[in-house]
Amino acid sequence: MNHTTDVAISENTSLQNTLAQEASLYLRQHAENPVAWQAWNDAALAKAKQENKPILLSIGYSACHWCHVMADESFADEETAQLMNDRYINIKVDREERPDLDKVYQTAHQLLSRRGSGWPLTVFLNPHNLTPYFSGMYFPKQAAGGLPAFKEILQKAADFYQANTAAINEQNLQLQNALTKLSNPETTPNGPLTAQPLLAGRRQLAALFDPVYGGFGNAPKFPQPSKIERLMRWYSHSKQHHDHSGLAMLQTTLAAMANGGIYDQLAGGFFRYTVDAAWRIPHFEKMLYDNAQLLAMYAQAHAFAANPLYQQITEETIAWLLEDMQAPQGGFYATLDADSEHKEGKYYYWDQAEVKSLLTKDEFAVAALYFGLDQSANFENHWHLQIQQNISNAAAKLNLTVKKFTALLTSAKQKLCQARSQRVRPGRDEKIITAWNALLIKGLALAGMHFSQPKFITLAQQTIDFIYKNLWVNQRLYANYQQGQARNLAYLDDYAFLLDALLISLQAQWRSKDLQFAIALAEDLLLHFEDKAVGGFFFTANDQEPLIQRPKPLQDEAIPAGNGIAALALLRLGHLLGETRYLQAAEKTLRMAWGSLINAPANHCSLLDALEEYLYPQIIILRGAEKSLPKWRELCQKHYSLQRTVYAIPEQATELPGVLAQQAGEKNKVLAYVCNGPQCLAPIDNLAKLEEILTT
Repeated sequence: MNHTTDVAISENTSLQNTLAQEASLYLRQHAENPVAWQAWNDAALAKAKQENKPILLSIGYSACHWCHVMADESFADEETAQLMNDRYINIKVDREERPDLDKVYQTAHQLLSRRGSGWPLTVFLNPHNLTPYFSGMYFPKQAAGGLPAFKEILQKAADFYQANTAAINEQNLQLQNALTKLSNPETTPNGPLTAQPLLAGRRQLAALFDPVYGGFGNAPKFPQPSKIERLMRWYSHSKQHHDHSGLAMLQTTLAAMANGGIYDQLAGGFFRYTVDAAWRIPHFEKMLYDNAQLLAMYAQAHAFAANPLYQQITEETIAWLLEDMQAPQGGFYATLDADSEHKEGKYYYWDQAEVKSLLTKDEFAVAALYFGLDQSANFENHWHLQIQQNISNAAAKLNLTVKKFTALLTSAKQKLCQARSQRVRPGRDEKIITAWNALLIKGLALAGMHFSQPKFITLAQQTIDFIYKNLWVNQRLYANYQQGQARNLAYLDDYAFLLDALLISLQAQWRSKDLQFAIALAEDLLLHFEDKAVGGFFFTANDQEPLIQRPKPLQDEAIPAGNGIAALALLRLGHLLGETRYLQAAEKTLRMAWGSLINAPANHCSLLDALEEYLYPQIIILRGAEKSLPKWRELCQKHYSLQRTVYAIPEQATELPGVLAQQAGEKNKVLAYVCNGPQCLAPIDNLAKLEEILTT
């Protein structure tokens, strides 16, 4: 089930572009380039080594706007392609298909350039050890914006490789040593783990917070869901201390994103980020992983600060996912492109005259005031919709009741959405990525729990069933599903996120088969990914392709760090089953990462979440008649805590593993087993006593 088919290439063979045969949409988008692109495979790597040609490695993904720009400017250009073909072996990689390659070479780029990374990533490799000697991101065809012309870079990088073998080998060795050191961070002594990083992380988040627009940092502004969840978890854990400022940061951020241009105000769903600090103008691609995580954030926030806006955003986002992103066979697609008709955002922005032509006079008056169409154009002489007035104020300005204003606004949005659907749609990458679908399973299950919507829980379970049927093959998990086939053995994120999602789904509705799946994943995780010597988990399995680094990711990025989620999920599963191996693996992960937690806690929020549950674990098992369980679950939901896990297991559930086999209900009665780590109270058989415990 490899993603490419290796074909032997003789030393004298002139390479041709082979990407048309690939499953990846991103690779196939470059199949017509005059560049002799190869996929990453043994044959291409061997040819580079045989011919002593440097490798030009280009990494991107199908929805990436600047990847398209560089392709149109340079990779489609005959003269540039000739230079690339003469001087290099050119390899194209889809970062969504091979996140291991992307992670390694993004890190290498950061070390070489001492700058941030992104896509497209352009890396020049020594073919003999596959280590970079130069790297960059987007290069223009002609020198511009302080960047040299791509052809100039191509010529100089090739000349440098041929003339400076010793210097390159020395630099390669230094880079390899730096990468190895990153995979082996300093660990803490065997003393107790403390709450010190939790408080330090809260302070750092406050320092990073944008008090005007919400979110963290300046432009470009990313949602950073891991930081949002850390605020929520801190408030959940310390609300008795009245952390009102933390709650305010959370509410400001969620409201600003919901009302801003980062959110699709017509169809729902979030774009990847905004180019400004005020959430106004997005980079127009839509990613499944962003929407999955933000779905979870809005659903959980409702438990602490009930707000109709949170439910609206949750339901609209799910509706968009079902309309645009769900595969007919199950599972959800990866991305929607930023571009349509070769223009970024064209599908989403509006001309004022077009809006007027589609709406009645009254509808236009409402839409213009609400979305700012009566103000200056905000995106390249067009309007990208965002909320400029709240409904109450806008209705008053037009002398309308809120009810009448809302009716006109709803009608206007429906008409605009319908008209927009007739445009040329952005491209959709129809690979189904296990890790991103796992994030969505979690979001759907949480939405079902917090808004009492069984249909969302059912959708989460259907997605679990799709993964189990199609991506769990011969007791191994696979990373993505394309063209009807599971491809590439799964990575740490796939295992960790799915294990976490299964445990959330089990809290939403118990299915014993999901617990068995979770146990199988946990065992695979320990067998193939754990660093037995110092703790933590590598990004790749011990039987996957060896690269120049075997990363051990600790820092949260657009998605949380696999080590943080693995530790959190193993703690939860360990306490649920009384399985000390899982608890020990989680503790070793925290000890391995302790230096990072002390030095930069706000960059490691998922590990902070795991540390918090390590220090303050609480689990409640509800056992009894299925018809009696809902009111007990509702009480726990009323006193919701992100740190507390609650499993309602009907009495007919049998053959339960671990300590669950010893926890049984009585006929026509529910028993609650409340444990703080390994310390458990006597079984509780009345709701009043349980509520007393939940509120202390």
